[in-house]
Amino acid sequence: MEITEDVRALVEDTELPRRLKDDVYERLESHGDLTLEQVDDIAKAVESKYVDTRVDPLDPVGTVSAQSIGEPGTQMTMNTFHYAGVAEIDVTQGLPRLIELVDARKEPDTPMMTIHLEDEYAEERERAHEVVWEIESTKILQLGDVSTNVADMLVQVDLNEDTLEERWPTADNLESVVTDIASTIESKLGVEVQTPAPTVVQFGPDEPSYRDLLQLVEELRDIVFKGIEEVSRVVIRKEETDDGEEFVLYTEGSALGDVLGLDGVDASRTTCNNIHEIHRQLGIEAAREAIINETMNTLEEQGLDDVNIRHLMLVADIMTNRGSIESIGRHGISGNKESVLARAAFEVTVNHLLDAAIHGEVDDLNGVTENVIVGKPIKLGTGDVDLRMAAGRGDGAEEAD
Repeated sequence: MEITEDVRALVEDTELPRRLKDDVYERLESHGDLTLEQVDDIAKAVESKYVDTRVDPLDPVGTVSAQSIGEPGTQMTMNTFHYAGVAEIDVTQGLPRLIELVDARKEPDTPMMTIHLEDEYAEERERAHEVVWEIESTKILQLGDVSTNVADMLVQVDLNEDTLEERWPTADNLESVVTDIASTIESKLGVEVQTPAPTVVQFGPDEPSYRDLLQLVEELRDIVFKGIEEVSRVVIRKEETDDGEEFVLYTEGSALGDVLGLDGVDASRTTCNNIHEIHRQLGIEAAREAIINETMNTLEEQGLDDVNIRHLMLVADIMTNRGSIESIGRHGISGNKESVLARAAFEVTVNHLLDAAIHGEVDDLNGVTENVIVGKPIKLGTGDVDLRMAAGRGDGAEEAD
């Protein structure tokens, strides 16, 4: 419908914030003709719903959030691995994953990325595989057979032609690929490499030594000839998305910064399960969003999707509001509280009390924990209201402050 001055006046007269008013306008425009009475009913219904979902002043949101997340957490399985869309890649889920998130672990137990592709890379399997080989780390045992010739003190690599063509689809010819592999071995191991046959690479230690020969083989196995070292495997899967069917990549291992710059990768939808990596690459707001999404997804996997997302948003806000990611524990938020008694009540009580006494710290008793400890009413709800009677005449002429 057309947004006339009368319609705008009805919507603007509500207590809705600007974002919700704009949403109402969009919905009204997408509908057919509505009467002013119907517009008024819609505006009042949205306002009523908004007012009902607002938090009351002095409401203990932190305590309610802790209960709302903690209680369902007791029903989560202790140790779960969830397969990320495909059976080959397992990802920590359940209670261990929730603990990982609130502890803000530097590295998840099972780091992974979900990589979305764009244009023809998302539609054609061959083009999608080009991105796969740019990401998945390619080591020597995937390219051919490694053998040792003790008599001649040589390490010989017999490369597989089909594998080379598969993993280097855009290479001009096989000879250039073998040359690249040989030069990589030379630079990484510091040895002289020979190619006695088109797909055979040989090299050995400078001095005849059985120990050095075996050492070269061990070092050779660790060299990454193509792809990203941190990503050990990539699984490709065709999925139904908002844009139709497209190929999506799942990885074991994570290197978000390296992946975002690759051709064919849709950087706006690609993500990983390492919140610190997202913080480094995309900033603190993206990390906050990742914490919310990861905790919500973890709860939903366990069938606990009735937890209100605003509780998770509060946790994410507290973890990120200083511009870096802090854990909830004693090395993060709980250990950095201004209140001495609140810190002492959490962990290592004696240490906190001794340090506070040595430095002459003062506790203003503003929080819940410290007021419970000293037996005062907590400053929430009715406990935050001070009522004083003014001294004056006894006939009630003086009113209470």
